[in-house]
Amino acid sequence: MEEELRKLREQIDGIDEQVLRLLNQRAAVAKEIGDIKGGNAYRPEREAQILQRLREHNPGPLSDESVVRLFCEIMSACRALEQAIAVAFLGPRGTFSEEAALRRFGSAAQSVPCGSIDEVFRVVEAGNAHYGIVPVENSTEGTIGLTLDLLLQTSLKVCGEITLPIHHALLGNANRLDAIHKVYSHPQSLGQCHEWLNQNLSRAARLQAASNAEAARLAAEEAGAAAIASEKAANLFGLAVIARNIEDDPRNTTRFLVIGKDDVAPSGRDKTSLVMSAKNVPGAVHELLGPFANHGVSMTKLESRPSRTGLWEYVFYVDIEGHQQVGAVARALEELREKAAFLKVLGSYPVAGG
Repeated sequence: MEEELRKLREQIDGIDEQVLRLLNQRAAVAKEIGDIKGGNAYRPEREAQILQRLREHNPGPLSDESVVRLFCEIMSACRALEQAIAVAFLGPRGTFSEEAALRRFGSAAQSVPCGSIDEVFRVVEAGNAHYGIVPVENSTEGTIGLTLDLLLQTSLKVCGEITLPIHHALLGNANRLDAIHKVYSHPQSLGQCHEWLNQNLSRAARLQAASNAEAARLAAEEAGAAAIASEKAANLFGLAVIARNIEDDPRNTTRFLVIGKDDVAPSGRDKTSLVMSAKNVPGAVHELLGPFANHGVSMTKLESRPSRTGLWEYVFYVDIEGHQQVGAVARALEELREKAAFLKVLGSYPVAGG
């Protein structure tokens, strides 16, 4: 048995040396590409194509998810040899926004925690970060209206999306539910755990915080206080995990957008986000949807929001399948520009997981 283990470990050592040599070879080629092309090292469409190809050719036993996580870190380290990329997100550290940033850009990117979603936009607009990560919708609580409003106002473009399963934990200094008198969390998280709180902490006050990590910081400073946050936040703020997976829906997922200054080229599996408004004539809203049907473009999201420019005036946020520069989508947008009172294409980008 010992001899068999020794031989297997020697085999692993040899494989590790091969992997190390190939990783450095990949990094050298990536750096050479960066020297030739110059400019931005992050190419969302190219990275999406690489990850999709790896999924298709993955023989196992590693899962597709594990392969993607490994190669995201490899690409992050290689990207850092070309350019130091700064990524802004809703902080402090320990938020789900930070986790989304790590999933997309890896640990080699420079983290820029921000105090609010508004600040994420401002930091990227000012050039103090190359990209920002902002939550846009949750499967339980719906759309984050502030993000939609800021997308309408900003000059930034949507250049990516991340879908992140959200599992909440109850954190506190104590380890007993009967010792908790108040619960801090972001309003979205309070809503996602509403029924669990009703059943287990019905008498505890529910207090809103700017982020879940900020909630954990506040709870760490008060006896009898708890926070709804990630287990990572427990480690960061020295709190005990009192209960795990307290979200009401076990499929609870949040969709995040990557915002930046650059347009994204087609990847072959893309989505386009836009915002539009109808002319003040009968049947105008129906006319807005006509170009998508006329050109066979699939619409995956349609949501109205007050336009903030006049009473009872609305804008419509739409996600469609395809890239704004390609085929049917390009033709549909050309027709839509003639029918809409206002049209802003927020960006085209690879579909999450694509």
